[in-house]
Amino acid sequence: MARIFDVVEYPSEMTDEIVHRFPETGVADLRFGSQVIVRESQRAIFYRDGKALDQLGPGRHTISTANIPLLTALLGVAFNHRTPFTAEIYFVSMREFADVKWGTSQPIIVRNPGVGLGISLLQGYGTYSFQVSDPQQFVTQIVGASQSYSLSAIEDRLRAMLLSKLQDTLGVITGEQNADVMKLIGLVEEIGAAVRAKAQDDFAAIGLALKSFYIASLKPSEKSAEELRAMGMLDMDVYTQLQAADALREAAKNPSGGAGLTAGIGAGIGLGDIIANTYRNQPPAQSNASAAADQSATAESGEVLTPAEAAKLLKVSEEDVIASIESGELKARKIGSAYRISRESLNEFLKG
Repeated sequence: MARIFDVVEYPSEMTDEIVHRFPETGVADLRFGSQVIVRESQRAIFYRDGKALDQLGPGRHTISTANIPLLTALLGVAFNHRTPFTAEIYFVSMREFADVKWGTSQPIIVRNPGVGLGISLLQGYGTYSFQVSDPQQFVTQIVGASQSYSLSAIEDRLRAMLLSKLQDTLGVITGEQNADVMKLIGLVEEIGAAVRAKAQDDFAAIGLALKSFYIASLKPSEKSAEELRAMGMLDMDVYTQLQAADALREAAKNPSGGAGLTAGIGAGIGLGDIIANTYRNQPPAQSNASAAADQSATAESGEVLTPAEAAKLLKVSEEDVIASIESGELKARKIGSAYRISRESLNEFLKG
């Protein structure tokens, strides 16, 4: 004979659990007179045959026609009140889920007027909190027939919603207000409030309320030349400069590798400075005839460079190039008292 549950409760604190189904599998055998105990931080949704019949608040509830009037209509007026019937009860946590972490898995591209390429890659992280606002809607739309629904099950969905609103907010501020990255970093509180306001409707659509959204850090991302070029953000000249900078930084991390090119630049050179300096140092646009003459002269110079020519290409001093040759980092051939460097060797050096 099936067991009849005269008392149904779920005493767990539900720290990381948003919804718990009773029973976890199958259905419960109940009857009029059975009691449901709901904690202060819970709501209970009474289901039968896949339909939500009522929502029970905190307290001790005796199942009756007064508490769940729809049950009588569903079972029929000829129903014997002592005969068992099947049902499910979903306990929903109404506590605020606080300090939930969020972060940008991929950098967000924003406008950065007047600096380098005019764009920047931002990364950020912080916390947010939310609460169930409509238990029945949340169970119906999100939980379904799951025996338990935890915070981890919905974190990815909520994070995607928030990052979408964050990207939209940053786009509006940099576009309409013409704000650069430094101004954005100083507006994290305003940006957080805007994201919270924008995301409320999306949260409400699944029975949730976004209580807070905080930005702990918002800063430019450090991306390698290869990644930036893959995103279509760099032309070949800037790409070459960034490759050189990456090689210098790696050499600086290895004390046994000699001074090399890092002696004149240092390991702390910034990506924005490289891009800005590259474009700042570019000569004015040439006429077609002048450009053709320069290309012809370059072709005639062949594939061999002097240390001075290599230094000019890398935008470092000639002494730095010679130091790298003598340390063995950069391959070159010595003819008499002069060094000559092939473009192939220079390219190999840049590749690291």
